[in-house]
Amino acid sequence: MAEVPVLLDGRTRCRWCAGHAIYERYHDEEWGLPVRDDRLLFEMLNLEGAQAGLSWLTILRKREAYRKAFDGFDPATIAGYGEDKVAALLADPGIVRNRLKVRAVITNAQACLRVVAEEGAFHPYLWSFTGGRTIVNHWTSLSQVPARTVESDAMSRSLAKRGFKFVGSTICYAFMQAVGMVDDHTADCWRRQA
Repeated sequence: MAEVPVLLDGRTRCRWCAGHAIYERYHDEEWGLPVRDDRLLFEMLNLEGAQAGLSWLTILRKREAYRKAFDGFDPATIAGYGEDKVAALLADPGIVRNRLKVRAVITNAQACLRVVAEEGAFHPYLWSFTGGRTIVNHWTSLSQVPARTVESDAMSRSLAKRGFKFVGSTICYAFMQAVGMVDDHTADCWRRQA
């Protein structure tokens, strides 16, 4: 079995979070725990998209600034953003100031509202890609964890068809891991055993 590092408090954790308190806290308190709150799912989908080409640590460090800049990731509010708000976002040093990524959050808010109008809520639609349950994997090492799966491919295609941006399959799989649609904690991680 692969060795999982023992970190700050003596617990063994998944290797990816080794060496940084922010990562450890995120791993312990959020990563892989099932989320069915529409607002938080919308937030995480957009943060995963913002992470494209960057480290997840960069996004975690900017997370509170993102929440403030994007009105708590309320899709109804974001969907109505105009050019003045886009300009303000692009001037905000607290977030990733990439024009495509900023506009994607607005586009995604509009698409999210359409999903909610059609489906009644955002979470049943997203969770449908795993049959409404958490897929529990049994990896013994980080090298076994895939970057994408059949489920993330299907989610990516569906989201893109509905107009969402920055929703490639790799981004979707990271999102699925983050919100507990997939449990990819390695076998000897304390979180898996909890």
